Amino acid sequence: MQTTTDFNPRPITLKSSDITLNPLAREDIEGFHSAGNHERLWKWVIPNPCESLSSTEHWIANALNEQQLGHQIPFVIIDNHSKKIIGSTRYCSIRRDDRNIEIGHTFITPDFQRTHVNTQTKFLLLKHAFEILGAIRVEIKTHEKNQQSRNAILRIGAKFEGVLRNNRILPNGYVRSTAIFSITEQEWPQVKADLQAKLDSN
Repeated sequence: MQTTTDFNPRPITLKSSDITLNPLAREDIEGFHSAGNHERLWKWVIPNPCESLSSTEHWIANALNEQQLGHQIPFVIIDNHSKKIIGSTRYCSIRRDDRNIEIGHTFITPDFQRTHVNTQTKFLLLKHAFEILGAIRVEIKTHEKNQQSRNAILRIGAKFEGVLRNNRILPNGYVRSTAIFSITEQEWPQVKADLQAKLDSN
């Protein structure tokens, strides 16, 4: 397995046949807002970060600040055919000493949900994390009650580990519990083969 000498995720462009993950930039605000301005995307997220251009700008600025601090690496998801932004995702919860990383803050605009996009996105991020960065563990988390997201995470081959009870207080005061999943370096070869089979069948 090819890896870098240190576990230090940095902005990078990752590309598959149908999508490209580009590092998030301030110039992406209009496309980001257009992709994310759909109320049903944010049923489990309060408040809706793409409700307005100003809230989208604030979210992007915060993500880029987290990147500057070394905490996150945010991406936009580009459809290679239309060249439009169709979602976003990021590396987060980066633990360099433990070679651990999380894939999170993912949304895909409704027209591209339940398509190849989520599988290709996760495949690119997982492959880079395990084979280039040298991660030993990748986490994916979601709201305990978000069954659609939980099913999607299971479909890519992650293992359910349990629920972090009462681990976040949302801005409206709601106390959230979080379902946590993971893939380890030992599991990656089989997960990779299964994902590749799914991609080849599309």
